[in-house]
Amino acid sequence: MVDTRSGPDFVERRRFARVTQPPLGVEEAQNGVLSPLDFTTGDLPPPQQFAAWQDYISPLLDVHLPENVYPEDGFSAQQSVWNLGGMLMIQHSSPAVGYARLPEKVRLSPLDHWHIIFLHSGQSWTEVDGRVARNEPGLVEIRSLGRPFRGRKLATESIGLIAPVDLFSDHGGLPAASNNVVLGGHRVRLLADYVASVEANLRFLTHDDLNNVKERLREMVFEAVTPLVERNAGGDQVSDMGLMARARRFIAGNIASPDLTAEALCKQLAISRTRLYELFETSGGVANYIRRRRLLAAHAMLSDPSDSRKVAEIGAAIGIDSPANFSRAFTQQFGYSPSNIYKHTQDHRPVLAKGHAGKDGGRPETFEGMLRTLGLF
Repeated sequence: MVDTRSGPDFVERRRFARVTQPPLGVEEAQNGVLSPLDFTTGDLPPPQQFAAWQDYISPLLDVHLPENVYPEDGFSAQQSVWNLGGMLMIQHSSPAVGYARLPEKVRLSPLDHWHIIFLHSGQSWTEVDGRVARNEPGLVEIRSLGRPFRGRKLATESIGLIAPVDLFSDHGGLPAASNNVVLGGHRVRLLADYVASVEANLRFLTHDDLNNVKERLREMVFEAVTPLVERNAGGDQVSDMGLMARARRFIAGNIASPDLTAEALCKQLAISRTRLYELFETSGGVANYIRRRRLLAAHAMLSDPSDSRKVAEIGAAIGIDSPANFSRAFTQQFGYSPSNIYKHTQDHRPVLAKGHAGKDGGRPETFEGMLRTLGLF
């Protein structure tokens, strides 16, 4: 028997009309709002490449060439930095190099962020207090930029995250024992897969996507790191998380109070001054932490169009009575003065219009500027 329904003149009869449903979200692929801050040494003559890289990366690290490698040999390095609105995602490729963030740089630097690194290729060795963390593809390395370290790496390609310490404050912060550790396992693989997915879609992220992406990254980092670190930490390190959560909440709630001091924190937490200093060691010290939070609060006030107070009044509101001292501290923290805040907040916006470059497009001027303003968003 021949099935006539398959013949050329067959017309399928349907009880209901067919309505094609177009896939949702496809049109949003053209509405990405991010543009990276790109840097490459590839356009320079080989003898100038390493010096250019040293200058570019200096806010983060001091770097030096391996033995028997010379600047004349060239140093082809690339980096793209994407601001997710308070967290940086960094695509990085460079030859073998030695690196360090020594105590003097830590002391003078306002950066106490976490640096989280996934290697696509190569290996690295980082030493803190005699303990070396070896990173390779398939693992994740975490280090604090608020603590000294030194190391070396082979030629590597990587994707990394830089996040301010306070991004995790709702959870009491990442444990202090997270510094200079390398982690693996299924949680790390889930995190790495999500980071790779975000990396592949950076140019397509919309305004609505950004906060969700940042929040998901924050949660996944915390969920991947904390159980592994706590499992190998002593009871004191676990209790530090609860103390830090209470300390950060107290500081945030009393940020404008002249009575916000180390002594007040000791009384609130019922701990000694020595214990308090140990608690804030990875944040650059309790006084530096309070000062930084006050300056961030002042930055938010100055950026608020509805706040009509003068610069000196806002300085006084955060406990700095001298306008000169406030301006000096503010400029040291952010790299620009309080009176120039509007221009620089536009230049350092976390969301950048796709296809625009230079000051007219609001692109951050430097890598250092992006690092300094992370805690604002």
